[in-house]
Amino acid sequence: GAQIIDLMMLVIDVTKGMQTQSAECLVIGQIACQKMVVVLNKIDLLPEGKRQSAIEKMTKKMQKTLENTKFCGCPIVAVAAKPGGPEAPESENPLGVSELIEVLKSQAYLPSRDPSGHFLMAVDHCFSIKGQGTVMTGTILSGSVSLGDNVEIPALKVTKKVKSMQMFHTPVTYAMQGDRVGVCVTQFDPKLLERGLICTPESLLTIHAAIISLKKIQYFRGALQTKAKFHITVGHETVMGRVMFFSPAPADFNEEIQENVFDFEKDYLYQEEYLSKDSNSLEENKENDQAEVQLPRQQWALLEFEKPVTCPKLCLVIGSKLDTDIHANTCRLAFHGVLLEGMEDKNYTETFLPKLKVYKLKQKEGQVERVMDDYSVLGRSLFKKETNIQIFVGLKVKLSTGEDGIIDGGFGQSGKFKIRIPDGLKPDTKMLLTVASKKKSKAGKGDTTKEDESSKNELAQPVTVSLVFKRYVFDTQKKMIQS
Repeated sequence: GAQIIDLMMLVIDVTKGMQTQSAECLVIGQIACQKMVVVLNKIDLLPEGKRQSAIEKMTKKMQKTLENTKFCGCPIVAVAAKPGGPEAPESENPLGVSELIEVLKSQAYLPSRDPSGHFLMAVDHCFSIKGQGTVMTGTILSGSVSLGDNVEIPALKVTKKVKSMQMFHTPVTYAMQGDRVGVCVTQFDPKLLERGLICTPESLLTIHAAIISLKKIQYFRGALQTKAKFHITVGHETVMGRVMFFSPAPADFNEEIQENVFDFEKDYLYQEEYLSKDSNSLEENKENDQAEVQLPRQQWALLEFEKPVTCPKLCLVIGSKLDTDIHANTCRLAFHGVLLEGMEDKNYTETFLPKLKVYKLKQKEGQVERVMDDYSVLGRSLFKKETNIQIFVGLKVKLSTGEDGIIDGGFGQSGKFKIRIPDGLKPDTKMLLTVASKKKSKAGKGDTTKEDESSKNELAQPVTVSLVFKRYVFDTQKKMIQS
């Protein structure tokens, strides 16, 4: 239903104000529509003497709530739709409804509609009419349909011919995007479809996973974590899905991102969670006194569905935690986005995902053990004893004293390794390392005094070796890449 709203009416119980569910409706409205009217209902429950001031108070409260939304300044109307409640006699006249109708008339507009593209209709009822056939009623989301057209019911992989159509009890031969229509087909059992989609044959994808661009919903408390499961509402279904978040490579954080397309040529950085002002990874950076942390302009997620879903490309996606207690005062809607790429192949992990260049940045630290000569040193503690150092040969490393080195090979059996320094060691580094190894050998003879201990600590700040490389998440060979 979120895809067919042109004008939204948010109904609030004037005696209670905004409830959790009203807030969720407001969030969906912000994602899915442009205009809204607020209706304060049940004013008959307010004592007449205080009614006007209570309505004004609630109106002010609602205006304040809507201040930072796209519906700032929208009309607010007070009514009693059914004075006395459901049990009251029919003779009770509603209050304020004629004023509401006038407001709705003033807010109504003709939305721009587009008949081009594939036909897609959201069906909400399906029933049979004796002697006619089976009728599917609903709203056309895109494209158009004419008498005699073939339409597909993708969930059942069935194609039928349109025999007749009606709009508000009037027979028509054509209907287009935005129209509310009943489509009649023959030889189709209405029990097979309660609600769902019908479309131009073969125009919809049935997908097992998807790449989406997304934004976090600001009212959702808590982080959006990679590997977490969410209820994913997409097309006409809500299914469970697991997420993996990723962002542009840090150098491209500020780059303009083309809307509604996904570029498989680019490198993307794996994220443990969606990056937002309050996410954990940014908190850590603040603690480490790093300056104002940059947020990327756009972030994406890989969604993996627990069961396949049928939907058009570029459709709206909403992620929520619907298992949260409805009486808890929290927003269950977590993120919204646009579906950019769908994966139809069941074996997408082998056929499709290797094309997705999402990498993790790996960093390993070790220490320089001693100088071998002016152009090489011996390192330790970077690898475990059992590591096959051969696979690291040729990778670049950096010494904490500034020199660039290249891993040249293993040394002995305990995980030590040789580092070649193409531009040679700086004299200072050489001195530092020589002093350190002299101290070591002295300590080995067992005649260290207290003074030696303290001077050793001052002088022999260990020289560290750092190895930084990328590893692509979906690379089956787990290659290590350095720029």
